[in-house]
Amino acid sequence: MRSAIKNGVYWFFCLLASPVVLSFHLLALAGAPRDKLVAGHSQLLSLIPGLPGNFLRKAALRFMITRCDKDSQISFGVLLSQQDTEIQAGVYIGPQCNIGKCRIEKNCLLGSAVHIMSGKKQHDFTDLDTPIREQGGQFEKVVIGEDTWIGNGALIMANIGKKCIIGAGSVVTQDIEDYSIVAGNPAKVIKKRV
Repeated sequence: MRSAIKNGVYWFFCLLASPVVLSFHLLALAGAPRDKLVAGHSQLLSLIPGLPGNFLRKAALRFMITRCDKDSQISFGVLLSQQDTEIQAGVYIGPQCNIGKCRIEKNCLLGSAVHIMSGKKQHDFTDLDTPIREQGGQFEKVVIGEDTWIGNGALIMANIGKKCIIGAGSVVTQDIEDYSIVAGNPAKVIKKRV
C-alpha cells in the first residue's frame, strides 16, 4: 500500500512538472542545445524548497536527462549541466551540488556543495595566442561507483570505484579503486575498507 501511495505521489509530481518538461522539449525541437536547456531548467527547478522541490526535480529530470530514478533525492540548489547524466536508485545529492556529465550509481551519498566535473579535460589551454575560453575542450563521463559516500565540498574530476569514501574537501583528479578511503588535495588513498 505504501509503495502504491509513493508511486501515486511521484506521478502526480510528474504531472505538475509537465510544463517545465514541455518547455524543455519544445525548445530542443526549436534547435536549442540540450545541455544548455538542462542547465537552465535545472536552475529553475533548484529554487523550489523542501519535499515538493525534491519530487518536482526528480520528476522533471526523468524526462530531460539520460536517467533520473524516482527513488533518488535531489536537494535544494542542485544544478545539472549535461543531458548525459544518470542518477540511479537510492542516490542522495545534497544541497548546492553541481553535477556535470556523470553516472552516479545506486545508493551513493553526495554531501553539500559537491562538484562533479565532466572529467579533467573540459578546457584546453595549450595555445597562448587564443583565449582559454575559445580553445574548447572535451567532456568525459565520470562514473561514481555504487554505495560511495562523497563528503561536503569535494571536487570530482575522475572515476570513483564502488563502496568508496571521499573525504570532505577532497580533489579527485585520478581514478579511485573500489573500497578506497581517500582525502586531500590532490586526493590520496589513506586506507582500504577491506
